[in-house]
Amino acid sequence: MRSDLNRDDEAVRAMIASLWVELGGAPERVRGIELTGAGSWPSVFQVSNFATAAIATAGLALAEWGAVSSGMDQDVSIDRRLASLWFGFSIVPQGWQLPSVWDPVAGDYQTADGWIRLHTNAPHHREAALAVLKVSAERDAVAASVARWRADELETAIVAVGGCAATMRSGEDWRAHPQGRAVMAEPLMRSELGAEAGSFSHDFDPTRPLAGIRVLDLTRVLAGPVATRFLAGFGADVLRIDPPWWDEPGVVPEVTPGKRCARLDLTKASDRERLLELLAGADIVVHGYRSDALEKLGFGAAVRAAARPGLIDVSLCAYGWSGPWSGRRGFDSLVQMSAGIADAGMRQAGAEKPSPLPVQALDQGAGYLLAAAAVRGLTLRHSQAMGSRWRTSLARVGGFLAAYPVQDARGDISGPENEDYASQIESTAWGPALRLRPPVRVGAAHMGWELPAGELGSSDPGW
Repeated sequence: MRSDLNRDDEAVRAMIASLWVELGGAPERVRGIELTGAGSWPSVFQVSNFATAAIATAGLALAEWGAVSSGMDQDVSIDRRLASLWFGFSIVPQGWQLPSVWDPVAGDYQTADGWIRLHTNAPHHREAALAVLKVSAERDAVAASVARWRADELETAIVAVGGCAATMRSGEDWRAHPQGRAVMAEPLMRSELGAEAGSFSHDFDPTRPLAGIRVLDLTRVLAGPVATRFLAGFGADVLRIDPPWWDEPGVVPEVTPGKRCARLDLTKASDRERLLELLAGADIVVHGYRSDALEKLGFGAAVRAAARPGLIDVSLCAYGWSGPWSGRRGFDSLVQMSAGIADAGMRQAGAEKPSPLPVQALDQGAGYLLAAAAVRGLTLRHSQAMGSRWRTSLARVGGFLAAYPVQDARGDISGPENEDYASQIESTAWGPALRLRPPVRVGAAHMGWELPAGELGSSDPGW
């Protein structure tokens, strides 16, 4: 058992070092991270190692920020079991129930020549898929229609009308695919310095190291909200903006602690002007729109940088920033199908249908890497008086994880136990809840939130 733990620790430390270098961090800072806890999710890839490494990397960025802000060196401690569990759901309601995460039509379907996944959680995505299939929103009818299609042809047809679907491909097929080749040629985290900024002074509180930092959150399910939840957990003032029509009821209680959530309609001139004002007051903006979506709305990179000199601009897309699918809509479950992950799980398990990861590890891992990039951006602004821009994708994160297969997919984590939860009650907008204990400590700082999880649109759009 001890040798297994040592092997896991060695693998996690190597993964942290790789992630930290991808973020442009100094390699010597990786030394000294304390690893505690034990256990692994059952998976064909090293999901628990990745969870531990990704959250530790975000903690490492906080420690670096603390060092440049205060001159104090801070140690980082990460609990492997809790990190693994935070890659799942962190909240458990007390006396009420979370809405279902998945639309009844969403899921994997057998086609005439393979498998395809339909992502129909958003009403307009469901309508697009049903329009192509020419059926009502009944799962049996959808399955019967899908079975008459070839997978690639159906994927193309649904995507062409604004829907979301993904054929299950093998890892070999993905590596040979034009988009697979394009995204794997990209860095895990692309970064570039932005415009010069004025001198940056900040009163540093070692218990809330991001207190006073303003984060404009333009993200939705799930990676971006995970990133901004982490930033809020260490004191940042996070303001999330959604359009009037958007909702994601199954995950809002999971991702909104510590945030104020407002709505703006960017088809209205007054609301576009308000967003520019919010950008002008932000230190960090995090967005998860498709690569060209903000450009089309009039908020491209140049506009964002001009609104706030020194802005730290952090973004995520699904399939990568280059290649034929760079503008394609996508989600964690779809990218797992496209990139060979669900196929690898199926093959190792000897299963008859796609076998995805036990958690949405691409979303979760990308979220903590985005948070790490945002904090590294603060460090660069402090030391070099420059803004910065950071970009990654779910597909590139998936490629990173896929480079870490396991020989034995068995694991001993199946979900949280009572002792994994903090004892204090979180009074969410829906009722009382418990939340998992923090997985990471950075010096005197522990992840925690002054505001409980709240509903979208429950605050005014202002700092």
